[in-house]
Amino acid sequence: MKRIFKKINIICFLFFLQSCSSYERFKLITEELEIPSKIFLMNFQQTWQAVLQVIKKYDIEYQSLESGVIRTRWIDNTSSINFTDSYGNDDSFVKEAKFKLIVNITKGSRGGEEISRVAIYKRQLVEQDFLQGWKEIPSNKIQEKILLYRVKRVLDIEEKLKAIEKKRQEEELKTLF
Repeated sequence: MKRIFKKINIICFLFFLQSCSSYERFKLITEELEIPSKIFLMNFQQTWQAVLQVIKKYDIEYQSLESGVIRTRWIDNTSSINFTDSYGNDDSFVKEAKFKLIVNITKGSRGGEEISRVAIYKRQLVEQDFLQGWKEIPSNKIQEKILLYRVKRVLDIEEKLKAIEKKRQEEELKTLF
């Protein structure tokens, strides 16, 4: 009886070890597929304008207010990829690299107030030599997070300017009466 109990314990232990390793694989997949996004407590129109202001330095291929999508053309970033990879351990020189940004803005509501969500997806392609062709690599998500931060800053500045303007108008009304 003790032997059977011991075998059952060993089987259970091995099962739990296997489930932990599958969780690690699942965790890596979800982190890789996660698209950086942020929810803003602003209406859709304000958020759309802020995103356009931040994205204007990129060459915009497509933008649709109705669908809430902005897509850039392919942008060459070969020198920045080679520069950042030069500090890595492997000697992977990239012949050519390019990326494209796809921004999705959706509107929603929370507690009766309109909110908007901005998600930025960066599609990165590299070509190490002409025989291999283009290969898609995952983004490090730094550029997407920087762009989301800039959108937040634009919206914060806009709100502060509105508050200052409102305060100025109230002071003008007080001086008139």
